[in-house]
Amino acid sequence: MAQDTKPCLPVSTLLAGDLPRQLYHALAWALKTRLFAAIKPHGNTRWQAHELILLILFWVWSDCPTLTGAFTHASQLCQRLLGKIIFKSYTGFSDALTTWTAKLIPLLWKQIHQRMEQIAGPYWRIGLWLPLAVDGSRTTTPRTRQNERVFCPRKYGRGKHARSRAKWKNKKRRSKKLPHAVAPQIWLTLLWHIGLRMPWAWICGPSNACERHHFVDVIKTQKFPDKTLFCGDAGFVGYEVWNTLIQHGHHFLIRVGGNIRLLRRLGDIRVRGELVHFWPKQAFQKKQPPLILRLLKFRAGRRTIFVVTNVLAESQLTTAQAERIYKARWGVEVQFRTLKQTFGRAKLQSRTPERAYQELQWSLIGLWLVQLLSATEQIPIGIGPERSSPSVAIQIFQDAMSRGRPRSLRQELQGAVNDTYQRKSQKAARYRPKSKDRPATGKPKVVYASARHRHKYKLWFGLQKSLTALPLRERVSCAA
Repeated sequence: MAQDTKPCLPVSTLLAGDLPRQLYHALAWALKTRLFAAIKPHGNTRWQAHELILLILFWVWSDCPTLTGAFTHASQLCQRLLGKIIFKSYTGFSDALTTWTAKLIPLLWKQIHQRMEQIAGPYWRIGLWLPLAVDGSRTTTPRTRQNERVFCPRKYGRGKHARSRAKWKNKKRRSKKLPHAVAPQIWLTLLWHIGLRMPWAWICGPSNACERHHFVDVIKTQKFPDKTLFCGDAGFVGYEVWNTLIQHGHHFLIRVGGNIRLLRRLGDIRVRGELVHFWPKQAFQKKQPPLILRLLKFRAGRRTIFVVTNVLAESQLTTAQAERIYKARWGVEVQFRTLKQTFGRAKLQSRTPERAYQELQWSLIGLWLVQLLSATEQIPIGIGPERSSPSVAIQIFQDAMSRGRPRSLRQELQGAVNDTYQRKSQKAARYRPKSKDRPATGKPKVVYASARHRHKYKLWFGLQKSLTALPLRERVSCAA
């Protein structure tokens, strides 16, 4: 942030002096100053973009229990490092976040993606693929009128899912009266790099937002590296989601269950082995083409997992690679736990929707940089991302902001790993609710295609084959 450094310069060469200044130089490596050259603040503004980002990161890393206390702590640290006061009040700081968050976050995403690729080594891809897991979770906000108006569902307890209580098997839960409306929450849909075990991108919305719609929006608006493979659980199924991924040239590995029906023996070409077609009723009626997929299954503990992918060649994505990627997808759940429990964002403190979104997004950026700088020191000495401990790294960063005695930040980050001792008992809690209504995905319904399906498929395939022989202008008119 003070002086731009070469991309290949390791962090260890920058870590000298007391811990706050070491942390300052480490951030100068992670976030280049020239990245923010396009940001033009108002002429009366006293700060530059990289100074604002430094203050924001110290703000989200602070261990003070209140937002204003964390701002005071961050301001004092920035005054020590930069020699000036950036904002005199928390209100001015919040107004700057409202103005600049939407412009700064995409630039930071782009820069951190480049740094991730530089340090990843063998963890960047699995085989040919850059694996990204996708999942959603909620975080709570204060129960203010503004937050309730934006984040709470308007028809809580009166929707179609709430009316299905009469079909629940558990009588106690079925007869229990509906509780009052839940606290206002933000729905977070997160894309997570499976190899490096750190965030990639995200999108936020109210508590009743749909993670599938969020995922489709991210696919349509963001650019991803070549050979990106999206991995999700059974919540990311559907013709719209899969067709959007295929139309944008991406690949996916999604778990399927009993709510998905797949077809065999569709068309004149003989379908061998694991290849199936996905042609739901709605797409069939709208004359949309079927999707050709590959059905895989493998064991995970006591259960059999069924997944589908649009990578049809075994040579490009083997069953062993697909099993490894899907099982590693569980790490995104651990990432949510790290954000909400370890990093303390299970309940945000902002009392307005705009500031709550800003607090959550900058908290994600702060946690992401903690994991990035830890991996930068650990991967070169043979410590993989699966052994890294974000909890220890967060504590190191918070101590670096508070204590003044000189130590090596590089050595401390190298030691931020999980414990290696042998556990003598289980980690699971002894007291758990005795509920038998545990969700079960089941296995997909694989049936033979009917004569109507085969007839429609032949008509569609013949139309596509004839259109390819026409000029582009006539092709569009015939398709319409």
